[in-house]
Amino acid sequence: MARKAPTVTLSETEEQKLEVIASRPKSSQRDALRASIILECALGKTNKEIATLLAVTEPTVGKWRGRYAADGMSGLADAPRSGHPRTISDATVEEVLTKTLEGPPENRTHWSRRAMAKEVGIGHDSVGRIWRTFGVKPHLTEGFKLSKDPMFAEKVRDIVGLYLDPPEKALVFSVDEKSQCQALERAQPVLPMDLGSPEHQTHDYIRHGTTSLFAALEVATGKVVGQCHPRHRQQEFLKFLRHLDRQCPEVEGQAIHLIVDNYATHNTASVRKWLARNPRFHMHFTPTGASWINQVERFFGLITSQRIRRGSFRSVKELVDAIMDYIHAHNEEPQPFNWVATPEQIFDKLTERFT
Repeated sequence: MARKAPTVTLSETEEQKLEVIASRPKSSQRDALRASIILECALGKTNKEIATLLAVTEPTVGKWRGRYAADGMSGLADAPRSGHPRTISDATVEEVLTKTLEGPPENRTHWSRRAMAKEVGIGHDSVGRIWRTFGVKPHLTEGFKLSKDPMFAEKVRDIVGLYLDPPEKALVFSVDEKSQCQALERAQPVLPMDLGSPEHQTHDYIRHGTTSLFAALEVATGKVVGQCHPRHRQQEFLKFLRHLDRQCPEVEGQAIHLIVDNYATHNTASVRKWLARNPRFHMHFTPTGASWINQVERFFGLITSQRIRRGSFRSVKELVDAIMDYIHAHNEEPQPFNWVATPEQIFDKLTERFT
């Protein structure tokens, strides 16, 4: 004799809550289905009728009818899943983390999973899980350089101010040189990418010379003014300044602010004389050892990864043409870099990281 299905009776509040779960767009399909089953049960329908209506099996309807009849809304939640009992104690986890953070083992620069597993007496996979859980990565190292510029704070405020709140009508350019760009020709043909196989390049190459890219990134628009020169001296920098001057038609009351690093060619007597003869140009120097604040460095990163590093160039002219073509394409749809950090946020982050 078939067992009688439990009767489901809903209060007005329960019915409203289930209707919200069943119809709300943000509800998961799992929760919406369970709510719909209970609502149909409350209407007095049989399990078979509900299963046909909602395209599920009768045992599924019976399961959630019974769970709701016994435990109410809490019965619609998934029951805790069983798993293997924990075999690593808190003390062992603490020991792994302590040894990892205190320093490397003797005669090594860092801990490996197997070395730590042998030291503590657990499996190397367990060591890996502990490290992943707590975000510890002994195999990785990241470089840093702290600026020792005594005017660090003042220069940061000056440059970030140009990014976040430039003077009215002003043009702000981030200027620098990417020197010694090598025209390298791969010694063997590049094998193109295929399904299931990446592009292949030989490690052998032929050197054809170098060029230096002088670039000015307009902070507001993301457009780039660029020139390539064989050498990287004050003469070439002055040529680039004159080129940039020609690219910026004079507008009454408009100043041009150049953000540059502390490379010697940016502050020679010849450059200072040129600036004195062209008073609309104003130079702003980044703190020493803080090239990250110069936005054009991000453009250099893009052109290196997207055009230069994987290229094969049979001459310096080919390399220069590739660079200028990239800049031209970039300027057709320029995108400015969105600087959001205030000077105070920069100072707080450096203080938190290095103190």
